[in-house]
Amino acid sequence: MTAETFGAISLVPPLLAIVLAIVTRKPILSLFLGIWSGGVIFTANHGVVQTLDWLVSSIGESTFNAKIMLIVLFLGAGVALIWRLGGAAAIANAVVSRLNSQRKVGVATWLFGMVWFFDDYSNTAIVGTTMSEISDEVQISREKLAYIIDSTAAPVATFGISSWVAYQLSMIREGYNAAGVSVEAGQVPGAFALFLRSIPFNMYCLLAVAMVGIIVFTKRDFGEMLDAEHRSATEGKLLRDGATPLQSAEESLGKILTDSPQLRYFAVPTLSLMAVVIGGAAYTGLGASDPGAGPFEIAGNAAFVDALLWGTFTLVAVALTMGLASGIASLDEAMETVIDGFGMMLTALTILVMAWTIGTVTTALGTGVYVTNIAENFVTPTMLPVVVLMASAFIAFSTGTSWGTMAIVTPIAVPLAWSVGGATPALLPVAIGTIFSGAIFGDHCSPISDTTILSSTFTGSDLIDHVRTQVYYASTVLIVAAVLLTVWGATRISPFVLLPIGVVTLVGLVYVLSEFDANRKGIQATRTVRVGGRSSPTDDD
Repeated sequence: MTAETFGAISLVPPLLAIVLAIVTRKPILSLFLGIWSGGVIFTANHGVVQTLDWLVSSIGESTFNAKIMLIVLFLGAGVALIWRLGGAAAIANAVVSRLNSQRKVGVATWLFGMVWFFDDYSNTAIVGTTMSEISDEVQISREKLAYIIDSTAAPVATFGISSWVAYQLSMIREGYNAAGVSVEAGQVPGAFALFLRSIPFNMYCLLAVAMVGIIVFTKRDFGEMLDAEHRSATEGKLLRDGATPLQSAEESLGKILTDSPQLRYFAVPTLSLMAVVIGGAAYTGLGASDPGAGPFEIAGNAAFVDALLWGTFTLVAVALTMGLASGIASLDEAMETVIDGFGMMLTALTILVMAWTIGTVTTALGTGVYVTNIAENFVTPTMLPVVVLMASAFIAFSTGTSWGTMAIVTPIAVPLAWSVGGATPALLPVAIGTIFSGAIFGDHCSPISDTTILSSTFTGSDLIDHVRTQVYYASTVLIVAAVLLTVWGATRISPFVLLPIGVVTLVGLVYVLSEFDANRKGIQATRTVRVGGRSSPTDDD
């Protein structure tokens, strides 16, 4: 039985998992039930057996997934060592006197997230752990911190020298193959050239990063985030009553091992991580490139996931060596910290495995093919950007994987764009940009997304609370991006003109929606909290 024969019923497993996760706030149980329902559909009478087979294959058949699991474990151990050696506390001590308001802490977190551009996993781990204690001081809710971290992780990595860019380049090549066109024949631009041209059309990512800046600068919130911020301001509760936060460093690892934290215990391990990742990417890129290749070609051929694996191992090794050499930690304490770091990631790893497995289910049932084939019936040159954007968004939301969505949609959307564009590359950049945009939007709004899970983990937030608060902002950005892309489709106005209009539109929407929601709820739309104080709408940064 081919995947296409399952039709509309292929939507049941991912939608069931997502709905149950939001309603019950039990993501692991919800994911398992979604996977199990897929097993029942796929085999008709061997649901449990098929479910277990899929779970095993998601771990065992993909070395990529195995590498990701090791990266996550090493990140947990590295963060744990940095925490217990006092590195994170040293940063907090160094900046807490200056970052004495929500705006300043929010802006610092936003900027830190944009600087850490080469990987979304390490971004959430390092930035989340470093800024959580500082954000607690100014009473930023955990939901707000998780939003800032999440929305400056994958969107920024999409444009930086990162594993994301390498993967996106490989997807472009897959799309060319599917369309039967080649760079060598002069039919289409090179993969990296097309990637660069697609960046202005990746409007969701660009505007999502801008939206974080707007939110932290204006100090305005709406939707459930306004409720969360009002709670933290007036009651001092960083989490809602009854919330179940994923593990955080402070709760899982306890107190630091020194009374005099020093910045070098953060700087040296993290700089070592960066050096090995960048050096490893350059090494693998050079090895896979022709002699005389330029930096862009080298970056496109780099094995960023391998480099990140080497880098995260180096992070642990350097922090462990420093802790032992300085006498801050004994061998027993250091190894216990490493194991505790591994343990801190077990919940995230469990959900990750389930999320990968639900991706296996949707592939087996042909969910992505079914959705995209429906979208094809409505495609015109004018509507192409919005159709590809929305199809990618829905698939990513349903499956929880942005990379999987790119893999599903790109081989269909690129040939479609080539055909609709009159066998010219005119519409290829917009197709690629909108695929990436929709995939990352769905990733941000899905409770079964890996980066959403890790953002909640490293900020100590409740996973479903993070999703429920972030979805208001992500949806607002998506709507603005969709309108801009529709205008482009109808007028061909340069995206460099449309993007500033989009930013201004977001500013206006934040003011209007925050005032409307605050008036409806009878609370303040904006407020600032200083260290050791409570909220006051008249506080000045």
